[in-house]
Amino acid sequence: MVARASRAGLAAIALTDHDTLGGVAAATAAGDRLGLRVIGGCEFSCAAPWGEMHVLGYFLPSASAALDAFLAGCRADRVRRARAMVDKLRRVGIELSFDDVLKISAGGAMGRPHVARALVAKGVVGDMNEAFDRFLGRGRAGFVDKVLPPFRDVARVAHAVGGIVSAAHLKDRASRTVLERFQAEGLDAIEVRHPSHSPEVRERLAQMARELGLLQTGGSDWHGEAAAEGEHGTIGSQQVPVAWLDAIEARRAA
Repeated sequence: MVARASRAGLAAIALTDHDTLGGVAAATAAGDRLGLRVIGGCEFSCAAPWGEMHVLGYFLPSASAALDAFLAGCRADRVRRARAMVDKLRRVGIELSFDDVLKISAGGAMGRPHVARALVAKGVVGDMNEAFDRFLGRGRAGFVDKVLPPFRDVARVAHAVGGIVSAAHLKDRASRTVLERFQAEGLDAIEVRHPSHSPEVRERLAQMARELGLLQTGGSDWHGEAAAEGEHGTIGSQQVPVAWLDAIEARRAA
């Protein structure tokens, strides 16, 4: 991933896998070799008025007992959820085992994309989009809810280790009332630039960030596919100003 980012001409990247910092040390070492700055972080899930919100934690250390314990709990719920999804799929006649999903996840933080890829590998569906549309989306036969922590708990654990938190890909869900509520609970930033955000959404989010004194962040949300897939872009697809990173560092220093 770091080599790909270097070839794309990026000055810095953030590694924000879901509920794990497991790749940060290796990515940082690769960045040092290639002259690319790597910012360690992860993507959390938390409860929101509309159901689930993703939160990007930036500048998180790869060794913190409290943070590691929090993330271990999140990953344990991911395993519970994946097992439950497999059980539900088997009840409707899909030949899939938890070992199939475990093989696809390869030690990473388990999630619906791994179940989707296992369905593709088994030939049940043609691609991941079909897996979500037919089986894994909300209301479908294999869907299982997460157990979501409140946002304030995510903000607390990230701030305790010197990190900052940014609400990810809010699209049209963001309102001033919602952002003010999360800001009161520790929100530092809004992800403005994201593959799913139209120019109009970007401008609206940027305006609210300026009015509320929130930082702005952005990223490709690359999930490892060779090309853009669904709402995930490719590395380097989003033009994110270095000035935004400078502003984050200034906020952390203050």
